[in-house]
Amino acid sequence: MRKRTQAREIALSILYQMDITRMEAQLVMNDVWQREGEVDPEVKNFSERLVFGVHQNLEGIDQKISSYATNWQLKRMAIIDRNVLRLGLFELLFTKDIPPKVSINEAVELAKRFGDVESSKFVNGILDKIHKTEIASSPTSS
Repeated sequence: MRKRTQAREIALSILYQMDITRMEAQLVMNDVWQREGEVDPEVKNFSERLVFGVHQNLEGIDQKISSYATNWQLKRMAIIDRNVLRLGLFELLFTKDIPPKVSINEAVELAKRFGDVESSKFVNGILDKIHKTEIASSPTSS
């Protein structure tokens, strides 16, 4: 498994735990790193970058998801779907070193692996709509 894919899986696990337990990011990460044992530094750093990025931008990320997830309340979404969307949207909006298609594809793969039967379609639909509406059409995208 590629390092960034592995890092995204760990980040999703951390975000999931944070969502359920309402514990702080660092506490959950400390628990995960202790449980995982030795983790490749690149995997650990990228996981932490994603988790802290989502955590620091959570309000704006959730507002954006809510505005595009028509007929869906964020709190009523499956916890996995909600956190895959948060992760994917953070990458789309805040990581310029990752192509948008990669971020969307990775989020869809996480949804396929950890969500239910419809999760990947749901995640793809929302992230693709946000990408087409706000990112691909912006004057700074190239």
